[in-house]
Amino acid sequence: MAERQANVGEMSRRFLLGGAGLLALTGLSACGRKDETPAKPETPAAPAGPAEGSLEWAVQGAWRSPQDKARDAFRHPMETLRFYGLQPRMTVVEFWPGSGWYSEILAPYLARGGGAYVAALFPEGPTADPAQAVLNAAFRTRFSSDKKLYGEPQFSVFGAASGPVTAPGTADLCLFMRTLHGWMAAGIAEKAFADAFAALRPGGVLGVEQHRLAPAQDQDPVAANGYVQEAFVRQLAAEAGFVFLEASEINANPEDTKDHPFGVDTLAPTRLTAPRGQPADPDFDRTKYDAIGESDRMTLKFRKPE
Repeated sequence: MAERQANVGEMSRRFLLGGAGLLALTGLSACGRKDETPAKPETPAAPAGPAEGSLEWAVQGAWRSPQDKARDAFRHPMETLRFYGLQPRMTVVEFWPGSGWYSEILAPYLARGGGAYVAALFPEGPTADPAQAVLNAAFRTRFSSDKKLYGEPQFSVFGAASGPVTAPGTADLCLFMRTLHGWMAAGIAEKAFADAFAALRPGGVLGVEQHRLAPAQDQDPVAANGYVQEAFVRQLAAEAGFVFLEASEINANPEDTKDHPFGVDTLAPTRLTAPRGQPADPDFDRTKYDAIGESDRMTLKFRKPE
């Protein structure tokens, strides 16, 4: 009897040990199996560069030429436009955009944002300046040729005999970008401020960037050298009904002595070496003028009263 119980106990012990071994082997087998759960897809990498439609995107745009982008160091388009309060759904009128340095930033930005860009070009007609007529034609062609990029800019004109630059009271922002001296020479500076005032909605903003004459220097009524006193600009704006908001030193250049032989056009980007209309002087030493860079400029913001 005792022997049979011993045999039963030994069998039970072996069964338990065998079961434990089986469990251990089963565990090892489970651990060795490859996990068949599908891997989660990787998160796509964020696109390089700023978001399309942002002001950063417009300033960095691949459609802008290297020569234009090189001037950003002096013209500070991002900071300047933010100072003026530019928003994507605005209606913006730029007076005399020339070849379109700012237009190639403004038009794509406003087209993506649902805003509107209005270019008030040089005067047109039989008495128009031939050079300005060529610029106008090139501007219209360029900014009408790529609707995907530039949207559908509106074109008007500004001059001594021009009508409204856009529907009265509809613009959110008007821009005078280094153009005031030309209007002083043509005797239409007061009209420019009046036309901008009429175009803006109540509360709309006028932004002025202009080559700045030193306060101690006498103001030439026709600004032949291209420089204008800040106090004179504020006076013209006030006479038109604008309220001064603030000034910025974004585009200041303390290296500009403002006493150059061919006025502001001695400096970049024009870089005259002889009086305008005369052949370039190959012996003119440009060293100190190129070291200055571009001109010292005031950057002013005005508002049409509510």
